[in-house]
Amino acid sequence: MNVLVWQWGRFGAGPRVALELAEGFRTVPGGRVALSLARGAEILAGSHPPHCDLPVTTYAGAASYVARLLSAPLMLPLLTRAIRALAPDIAVCAMPGPLDLLMGAALRRAGVPYAVIIHDADPHPGDGYPFQMALQRALARRADALVALSGHVAGRLREQGLADHKALLLASLPPHVYGPRPSPPLAHGGKLRLLSFGRLLPYKGLDLLVETLQLLGPRPDLEVRVVGSGPESAALAALRNLPGVTVENRWVPEEEVGPLLAWSDAVILSHREASQSGVAAAAAAAGRWVVATRVGGLEEQLRGQACAVLCEPEAESLAEGVRQLLRHPAAPCIAEDPVGAWRRKASCLLAELGAVAAGWEGQGSALDPLGP
Repeated sequence: MNVLVWQWGRFGAGPRVALELAEGFRTVPGGRVALSLARGAEILAGSHPPHCDLPVTTYAGAASYVARLLSAPLMLPLLTRAIRALAPDIAVCAMPGPLDLLMGAALRRAGVPYAVIIHDADPHPGDGYPFQMALQRALARRADALVALSGHVAGRLREQGLADHKALLLASLPPHVYGPRPSPPLAHGGKLRLLSFGRLLPYKGLDLLVETLQLLGPRPDLEVRVVGSGPESAALAALRNLPGVTVENRWVPEEEVGPLLAWSDAVILSHREASQSGVAAAAAAAGRWVVATRVGGLEEQLRGQACAVLCEPEAESLAEGVRQLLRHPAAPCIAEDPVGAWRRKASCLLAELGAVAAGWEGQGSALDPLGP
């Protein structure tokens, strides 16, 4: 089966998920895969850029996004011809973005069904892009199949009516690889290095992290880094004032993620709400311990993993999880083989997508969100 995987984000985990999904599909016998990324994707500017079969010019800010929307009627026929040349049997959106309705329209005109992988069914508290969720739901309504990355997300999609009259497939997030596998935790022989990494937004429970570290108090055997980008907040100010804690409020480029995980021994996810965690998936690939709250899809994602310490979303429970690592480190972190994990997930998903493609009858421009 010929599959087109697309993700048009420039930064963050989206292009990485698309690349690893496409690589996973390529390992399945009899499958052909094409990858479509934004021309400005950070992953294409790295030292080892992947092959991109369909690079698309997107936008670099609000003004260029509006300009791209205005030029959509001109882009649509060009994009449709490019898709027809690739001749996919089905297309997969690896992570929804603001311009995906245009891709959906082109796929309809090309007579190609498509599935959308849904990472989050609801906006996270503190998210600054509420319009993006509305666009995602519009795309989901027009899709031929949805793929939820956790049972938590699948349940919300059913409640929202977005999964009515279409296939709802359940998958999970395999390990994300950022560079060579690092040395095992504590191989450096020093104090436990605890990392809080990702978007510095309220749903990440930064206030809960403050309370947790206050309960732990100053410790000669613990070092903490909080790294990511987000608005300045009282929680970040409080973290900066704690001994043994450093805060780096900055964007972390793609090529710095691997070294950052390699520095750490354990990753702490003090989330108050979550669908699943790309940071947890990256930590798993790096063989890092994970201390996480039992919220949303996190427990489902981490349940049964020897390197995971699951806690209640309370400061005392999280503090005890960290103390557990300090007293008796968890089982040795044998990182799951990412290639094998993606191969298994891709093989199962490809079989299900094949059934969707086989049962699909093209609706042409009648379902085209941009009109005939």
